[in-house]
Amino acid sequence: MDNLKMKLKSFSKSNFFKHAAPFFLTVGLGALFLKEFASLRYEYRKSELINPNDLKALKQITGGKLHTLEEEYEKLKQMDLDNWENKRIPRPWGEDE
Repeated sequence: MDNLKMKLKSFSKSNFFKHAAPFFLTVGLGALFLKEFASLRYEYRKSELINPNDLKALKQITGGKLHTLEEEYEKLKQMDLDNWENKRIPRPWGEDE
């Protein structure tokens, strides 16, 4: 029994028990709590469903057809992106060349 008390006393005085164990405990528990709080951000964020009336209004604005990503990519492939000219615009106030 005395041997066990001596081991516990020496262990409680060790540098690991004083410094490293609380550090690792704080880092581990902090990671768990941070994971829970970060997941709340995505669980309860505002998400809206698409209203069919809004979709009809959007189709009227765009000319009756919603474009797909592939169609937009084909338009970009047809554009000449190699020949361009850099056009300078006036700098904001307070900046001189």
